[in-house]
Amino acid sequence: MLRALLLLGGLAPALPAGPHWAYEGPHGQQHWPEGHPACGGRAQSPIDIRTQWAQPDPSLPPIRPVGQPGTPAFTLSNNGHTAVLALPPSLRLQGLPRSFAAAQLHFHWGRPGHAGGAEHLLDGHRAPAEMHVVHYDAERYTNASEAQHHAGGLAVLGVLLEVGADPHPTYDNILSHLGSIRYAGQTTAIPSFSVQDLLPPRLDLYYRYNGSLTTPPCFQSVLWTLFQQPVRISLAQLEQLQGTLYTTTAAEPEPQRLVDNFRVPQELNQRLVLSSFPRGPEGYSTGEVIAIIFGTISSCLGLFLAIHFVAKRMRARRAQDQDVVFKASSHRTHSDDGPRP
Repeated sequence: MLRALLLLGGLAPALPAGPHWAYEGPHGQQHWPEGHPACGGRAQSPIDIRTQWAQPDPSLPPIRPVGQPGTPAFTLSNNGHTAVLALPPSLRLQGLPRSFAAAQLHFHWGRPGHAGGAEHLLDGHRAPAEMHVVHYDAERYTNASEAQHHAGGLAVLGVLLEVGADPHPTYDNILSHLGSIRYAGQTTAIPSFSVQDLLPPRLDLYYRYNGSLTTPPCFQSVLWTLFQQPVRISLAQLEQLQGTLYTTTAAEPEPQRLVDNFRVPQELNQRLVLSSFPRGPEGYSTGEVIAIIFGTISSCLGLFLAIHFVAKRMRARRAQDQDVVFKASSHRTHSDDGPRP
């Protein structure tokens, strides 16, 4: 089972299985379709989610992780493309069309000194990192390696990682052990913990679409759930991701840092992106919210000026009318003082 998980580790084959691929260079992502034809498909991931075009679907239920690890330790590995934490199938997801069992989780990040490293974008914004929690349809398939060949066989939770002021204690359960798997092919055991604590608080707020593995073989078999809320880790924790691992084995004379392990956004190609929540202040991008605020302020200012000028004209008209009345009254008074017939 562990070998099956490693084969899917980071949604990527274990070294040295399959045609060689990388994120950059002669085997970089622009060349993936040459050795992995599915990477050139029309339902690829990741995507840039334009939140204003997401279709609200109130029938989408909250995501509900259930089950216990049932094991005292997890296995953490470096497969040359990412850090992979193998998860036991006793961890399940509810809120999906069928029962999905956990397989593994892994990360995507950038490089030190650079802001972006996530795969999915929200309105063009790339978060510093992203975590994927991979599940497979346990009702129809025996493991993730089998399920990845079938439409809807996999369900992946995407969690965007932003930088906050404080370290995240649950993420430290993983990141503090990266030094034990610096080189490709290395594996270590870490104490088990609550995987649910890696997720954002609001599991009812998410985007849903049909897509693919984000690395070769890029099979289009993934039901994606990207949470709207990010999880915040400290800058030091982000730097652990960015600066600890190597893509090369310990025997390589020239070690290569494992950085920028994210795929560029793929075309949506008429796919529908759903949101589990209605359009509202939470459903708008930062740019949209700013535009709405300034639009509202401008409208209020315009209305205030219009009322001000109308009131000013009314006061001027009233003063003019009073002046006319005063003059007419004065004229009548002077006429009364004159001789009478």
